[in-house]
Amino acid sequence: MAGRTTAKPAKKTAVAIPQLAWNQVRPAPVVLVSGTEGYLADRAIRALRDLLAAEDPSLEISDLEADGYAPGELITLASPSLFAEPRFIRAVNVEKCTDAFMDEVLAYLASPADDTYLVLRHAGGVRGKRMLDALRGGLGGGIEIVCAELKKDTDKFDFAAAEFAAAGRRVSSGALRALVSAFSADLAELASACRQLLADASAEITEATVEKYYSGHVETNAFKVADSAIAGRYGESLILLRHALASGADPVPIVAAFAMKLRTMARVSGGRGGSGQIAAKFGLAPWQVERAQRDLQGWDDEGLGRCITMLAETDAAVKGGGRDPVYSLERMITLISARGRMPGS
Repeated sequence: MAGRTTAKPAKKTAVAIPQLAWNQVRPAPVVLVSGTEGYLADRAIRALRDLLAAEDPSLEISDLEADGYAPGELITLASPSLFAEPRFIRAVNVEKCTDAFMDEVLAYLASPADDTYLVLRHAGGVRGKRMLDALRGGLGGGIEIVCAELKKDTDKFDFAAAEFAAAGRRVSSGALRALVSAFSADLAELASACRQLLADASAEITEATVEKYYSGHVETNAFKVADSAIAGRYGESLILLRHALASGADPVPIVAAFAMKLRTMARVSGGRGGSGQIAAKFGLAPWQVERAQRDLQGWDDEGLGRCITMLAETDAAVKGGGRDPVYSLERMITLISARGRMPGS
């Protein structure tokens, strides 16, 4: 009987170049900007461009689309000009690059042009692996800027805190929590809100400051509705819902606010240990655990399960599966305000 052979796992290429965060970008002959967080990638690339332009205003900026690449484009753009201006070449869609692009970048890495900065934006996937492995292995003397998606609220909290710290402004933890709650769905919106507060607000930025500027924001209204319903305040939650809808709020983000809170409650329910231990286990911030534990008072697992089922039905209804999104929202709020208890129970 022939002996069985076991396939060996592919070796992972050793990374020989610096791997830096989006806000640590610096000049290098080749800069790989990797990761799925497009907003951070765009900021890193803009920061590098602005830095190079400040050093030499004659910087020549060119763009390449790797998925529609014409052979010879890179060499043409990297060739010295009559006045020898430094060159900044941005290549986008590298995760969908053509074979010609990959081959020519590999050839370029062997001997990068002087006074030229090639930026490769790769948003993820296996396309271009041979080229990426060569770059990460040290060919071309490049660096990698890693822009992973900020999925956890703790990461977004740290991001917002860093925005204020970079500007030398004081901000309370309550203000940061309010901002993350209001703009957790979109990092670009969160950053924009931070910039607005930095531009307009004076002195220390507190939770009251955030409330003053963003009390009418759709998601802020949505969380107020969710907080009121989860606390069992049925009449108040309906009034807040109608106010939010009258202010232009869309039902979809309102349901999303309920989903975020109920799912956090479900994860925390039955957790053992301190808030820090539970937070570490589920990738949450300690304050989120403490808030969920407060929200869980008066709830049981059966009621929470009913509400999560209703939440899924309402989500489908407000996304086109139902005739009356407002009725679906009100029905969901009725059940949640009763903490999932059916009539007569």
